[in-house]
Formats: sequence, structure tokens, C-alpha cells
Amino acid sequence: MNIYVDFDDCLCETARSFSVVAEEMFGKKVPYENIRFFNLQKTFSLTDEQYEQMMIKGHTRESLLGYEETPGASETINSWIDKGHNVSIITGRPDSAYEASRLWLDQHGLERVRLYCLNKYGRDTFIKNSEFNLELEDYYKMKFDFAVEDSPAAFGFFDHMPELKVLVFDRPWNRECELPGENYRRVCDWKTIKEIVADSEDKD
Repeated sequence: MNIYVDFDDCLCETARSFSVVAEEMFGKKVPYENIRFFNLQKTFSLTDEQYEQMMIKGHTRESLLGYEETPGASETINSWIDKGHNVSIITGRPDSAYEASRLWLDQHGLERVRLYCLNKYGRDTFIKNSEFNLELEDYYKMKFDFAVEDSPAAFGFFDHMPELKVLVFDRPWNRECELPGENYRRVCDWKTIKEIVADSEDKD
């Protein structure tokens, strides 16, 4: 099978780190469980300038390498690769974050996964002159059997794959979101994700 996995808040605990950064930089105290919007500028009530400063800080090499792994992610993904499945990490991070993101994967035992930067959210302005190494036209030629994603803003990228099974990683900012269809399923951890994919393998 071909499996799509988002990076931030699926593989690692990015939002928890931004909660700390927003408080340290601007005194904006919003605990992780109160992050109700995927749009962090709205969540932390930041000006455009503050938001840009925070995003630049959050995408430094030091910050990117410091994000904690979401429990079970690496073990599950490696079990899929061991079985012959193809796993692609498709992130909305800018291309300038590619090197540190690739190193994070390698340091967490995910040397065998492919990493693509895709401009999912039009964010290429917050780090100047960044380029994305996967163009939308190339992405839309790709086909997947499963996707692991936390962002409601990314669901539209799955419309061209009506058979795709989307596993929505439960996060505070997607709990009030109505899932687009029956092929979307909310999951709370990687153990559940692994079991769902294994059930599909058994049926095949």
C-alpha cells in the first residue's frame, strides 16, 4: 500500500512546542488543550509581525530537531516499511526546513521514509525565498490507500482520491470539525492507526 503521513502533530508534538514559544516570546499563555484553531495566529491572538516571528523561531534548525516524537509513530511506520508498504511524509513545512526535518526523521529511526515539502497552506511567505520540492500538479498525480492527517485545512488535498481512507489524528483544533465523509475516521494514537491498517492488510 501507499501511505501518506503528515509531519507536524502526527509524527511529532509541534503544537505543544508552539504553546511554549508563544508564551516565552509574547506572554500569550494558551495551554495545548486550549489550542482550538489550526491557525496559530488566531489561537494565540498574534499580530502579523508576531506570527511571522513565531513561525521563523519554530522553523529554526534547533526548534525542528527538538520536537518530541508522538508515541508509537516511528515503530508503526517502520513496521509498514518492513511489510513492503510505501510511506511518504508530506509536510506543509517550507522547503528551507527540509534538511532539519530529514535529520529529525533519521534521528528517530525513519531513514527509509520519503519526505516531501508541499505548500499546503500558502505559507511560503514567512520564510523568504523558500521553494517547495513537491509541486501541487505532481502531488495530484500521487495515489494513496491511507492518509494520517490532523489538519482540517488539508482535507481538500484528498478530494481527488475518493477511495482514500483518512485517519484524522485527534487534536484539540480538529475536535469540532465535521469529518467530510465515511472514509474519514478519528484516531487518538498510533496503536489504533497500526491496528486499522493491519485490518486492511488482513482483508486484502
